[in-house]
Amino acid sequence: MAAAMGDPSLSRLQFAPFSSALDVGFWHELTQKKLNEYRLDEAPKDIKGYYYNGDSAGLPARLTLEFSAFDMSAPTPARCCPAVGTLYNTNTLEAFKAADKKLLLEEAAKEIWESIKSGAALDNPVLLNKFLLLTFADLKKYHFYYWFCSPALCLPESIPLIQGPVGLDQWFLPKQIQALEHAYDDLCQTEGVPALPYFLIKYDETTVLVSSLKHYSDFFPGQRTKITVGVYDPCTLAQHPGWPLRNFLVLAAHRWSGSFQSVEVVCFRDRTLQGVRDVAHSIVFEVKLPEMAFSPDCPKAVGWEKNQKGGMGPRMVNLSECMDPKRLAESSVDLNLKLMCWRLVPTLDLDKVVSAKCLLLGAGTLGCNVARTLMGWGVRRITFVDNAKISYSNPVRQPLYEFEDCLAGGKPKALAAADRLQKIFPGVNARGFNMSIPMPGHPVNFSSVTLEQARRDVDQLEQLIDDHDVIFLLMDTRESRWLPAVIAASKRKLVINAALGFDTFVVMRHGLKKPRHQGAGDLCPSYPVASADLLGSSLFANIPGYKLGCYFCNDVVAPGDSTRDRTLDQQCTVSRPGLAVIAGALAVELMVSVLQHPEGGYAVASSSDDRMNEPPTSLGLVPHQVSAQKLRVIFSFFLLPKQTQLWFYHSASQVSVLRVKLYHLPQGCLRALSSSEMQVLGLCAFQHSTFFFPPLNV
Repeated sequence: MAAAMGDPSLSRLQFAPFSSALDVGFWHELTQKKLNEYRLDEAPKDIKGYYYNGDSAGLPARLTLEFSAFDMSAPTPARCCPAVGTLYNTNTLEAFKAADKKLLLEEAAKEIWESIKSGAALDNPVLLNKFLLLTFADLKKYHFYYWFCSPALCLPESIPLIQGPVGLDQWFLPKQIQALEHAYDDLCQTEGVPALPYFLIKYDETTVLVSSLKHYSDFFPGQRTKITVGVYDPCTLAQHPGWPLRNFLVLAAHRWSGSFQSVEVVCFRDRTLQGVRDVAHSIVFEVKLPEMAFSPDCPKAVGWEKNQKGGMGPRMVNLSECMDPKRLAESSVDLNLKLMCWRLVPTLDLDKVVSAKCLLLGAGTLGCNVARTLMGWGVRRITFVDNAKISYSNPVRQPLYEFEDCLAGGKPKALAAADRLQKIFPGVNARGFNMSIPMPGHPVNFSSVTLEQARRDVDQLEQLIDDHDVIFLLMDTRESRWLPAVIAASKRKLVINAALGFDTFVVMRHGLKKPRHQGAGDLCPSYPVASADLLGSSLFANIPGYKLGCYFCNDVVAPGDSTRDRTLDQQCTVSRPGLAVIAGALAVELMVSVLQHPEGGYAVASSSDDRMNEPPTSLGLVPHQVSAQKLRVIFSFFLLPKQTQLWFYHSASQVSVLRVKLYHLPQGCLRALSSSEMQVLGLCAFQHSTFFFPPLNV
């Protein structure tokens, strides 16, 4: 063995403290935990980190926290030593500043001291390397404030150096160093860990033996002049050990100081250079420990990390500057939505809303406002269908368009609206289709070109409805809503309809019909409900979703051309400018309420009498429709009783007849749209019938 004295000026042992290394992934995971799990909970949380003893010279001793810090069962990286800790995440910056750091340190020190006294630290040495992390996350600015603490118990007096630090290659022979490497690796493999923080060493000129702390009595029997211990050392300094040694020396002084006179410490540093393992830069020194065997009280502790300026204070990380702007926008969009779940609506299922695929038929005043509100709810899939171009009168009322969109004849509304949504929020998947929707009362020219185009339009409309979850009817005319209502009813899609008058509007959801045989794959609605079933619904009873009517359920006349022989003010949608914003917002809110209901589109329609009862969803009542009558007379229209109407078998939503006549008969759809003679809904027969169920105003 080669022995050498160190620097004689090093009479007292000093330690290099940990430097916290919090990875970006840790802050991302904390953000997700705060938004989705912790919310307003400030209770301490268990986390884990690790440190490494193979860093290059000049680097600080780092304790690293990554994205896996919140998963206590996550494996520790290879050749790294784990450290367990406690996270204190505050809700406000004021609470972060006011936290009692002294008390937190004392509580952590007591836990370490109890593990030493009870012997738990001998069985699990990781308990000696506890840490604290006090944080505040400003999720609007992406500023993260934190203060790291690695508690270290203080011995009653400073630790005198008997022999100063020297390199391992000056203390051990080459074959002893090689034997130490193999013995340590074998012990780690036996214990089933990537690295051991502390271990016992016995050596002579030919052999080196190592053991875990719990076998101290067997490994070092009786009284000894000196014992040798090893510590997994993250420090790279040639004259000082790292922070983990402090608590271990307290353990040795408390439990073993009566059985030896001095301690020889091997600070084990395991570095790989150019593919070659090297531990020769490890340091060895000898110290004399004070007597602590009969000390019942917890020693004083230190450990709060200094800030970048070298003073005692917290640190701050600004991640907004290094984040991808698109990802930053996406996180910010979801922020306000997730904040709803903290206190106001804890049971809100945002995934149902965000994942909804919405088809907007109409990209005018209603379509623009509905799209903006959908984006506010975090909806990512929005598709527009419209055949109009942007005119000079549009931008002031339709917020997705600008003056430049009107030039050169105007851009197609559907394409321009989809493009604008992408510019507002790049995370949205917006598409636009410039196409016409065939309408009853608007005859189709029976030329081959026109017929083929009409077929393509119907096929594309059916495909779009099939690909989406929620269909919004936002067109200018009543008849333009008929074919989409038929197709959507046949496919059992949730339909939200919004229509405007000058000072009136209606927002409603269409009922969804149950299949004849559940699970049989039959898309046709159930056969007509018996009259007794309908009459059984009392005037104030809640009507189930499969009995709710559609936009055409009060009609006894088939829809026709509503723009024929009309003056300009009757052809255009002339309404109070603020009405479209209100109606569009209510349409989206109705959709969200339906999606939150356990039965979805089959949700029972709430009436005004339900306002005093327990609401069916976390967002309140789920009405069939909301309407405003004479806004100039009563402005608080949204407080009016919700109107509900029963479904009508001869209406457009009852498609058991429609699917046969429109899809199975040749030219069925084109004849229905072009000819007033073709009977589809059975209205003529109904007019001769005396059996009629009036709509209910509940």
